[in-house]
Amino acid sequence: MSRLTPRALAAAIASTLVLSLAATSSARAEGTLRIAQQFGVVYLLLNVAQDQQLIEKEGKKHGVDVKVEWKQLSGGAAVNDALLSGAVDIAGAGVGPLLTIWDRTAGRQNVKGVASLGSFPYYLVSTNPKVKTIADLTEKDRIGLPAVTVSVQARILQYAAAKQWGDKEFARLDKFTQTLPHPDAAAAVIAGGTEINGHFGNPPYQDQELAGNPNAHIILNSYDVLGGPSSATVLYATEKFRAENPKTYRAFTGALAEAAKYASANPEGAADAYIRVSKSKVDRDLLLKIFKNPEVRFSVEPQNTLGLAQFLHRVGAIKKKPASWRDYFFDDPVITKGG
Repeated sequence: MSRLTPRALAAAIASTLVLSLAATSSARAEGTLRIAQQFGVVYLLLNVAQDQQLIEKEGKKHGVDVKVEWKQLSGGAAVNDALLSGAVDIAGAGVGPLLTIWDRTAGRQNVKGVASLGSFPYYLVSTNPKVKTIADLTEKDRIGLPAVTVSVQARILQYAAAKQWGDKEFARLDKFTQTLPHPDAAAAVIAGGTEINGHFGNPPYQDQELAGNPNAHIILNSYDVLGGPSSATVLYATEKFRAENPKTYRAFTGALAEAAKYASANPEGAADAYIRVSKSKVDRDLLLKIFKNPEVRFSVEPQNTLGLAQFLHRVGAIKKKPASWRDYFFDDPVITKGG
């Protein structure tokens, strides 16, 4: 048996050290979870999971200590950039941004949906008394929404325009929209006197607007456009993260399903969790009214998303044509059905 020279021995030790560090790095990867969320009670399931440390509890069931980092962003474009840059592991945004990134990462990062965050009606609110429907919008109107052209609100508005004037006119109302975080848009609508006289938002902002400005009224309901209750806000991730972190991923989806059960059975507790986590000064009674709305559904299973997806393909916004919601969602034991 030949003996190693000092140089060969040093190289062997260095190689062993590198492999050891790589193994340590890999071990650290499983158990780290960075989640990007935005504004509004549509992220309630994440708020409940954070408040009750459900992800950490589920992680222990799967034999992993999960460290969760929560990041607040605004707009699907910013969320998608964060996901693709590796700054976050789980992205929270609308179905529109999910479909965009699913289409553009096919064959590369292969981003797909992880779960729904429930179904909420989204209202396009206007303070212009002359505007009763989207057909009445003019150059005098400015609509705040999270991201021009790509947010789920922007996509639903395009879908509504296509239904009103035909597919070739789907972008007809884009020129009236402006990128603005929900809190800022809501403040402008409630205060009045600014160029922002409309907001395509989500709860609780849309509800605060309707309660806070006597001129505020609904000119479009997302459910009317999408054909019924629909999952507008979802969570998604890269194929790589899911494959390399199976225990963390399962802990996350399990925790999310638990949060959905809790919110459905205990709206009072869910309202308190939202207020604690978001540090919001929103009226608790208003929250309870939203949560108890029969049109609101807390579920991790996507609902009624395919129509919007196929519309986006039809007008060329995405290249791939989905035949089913399963094309753009990962398979997971907690999601047994969808749409």
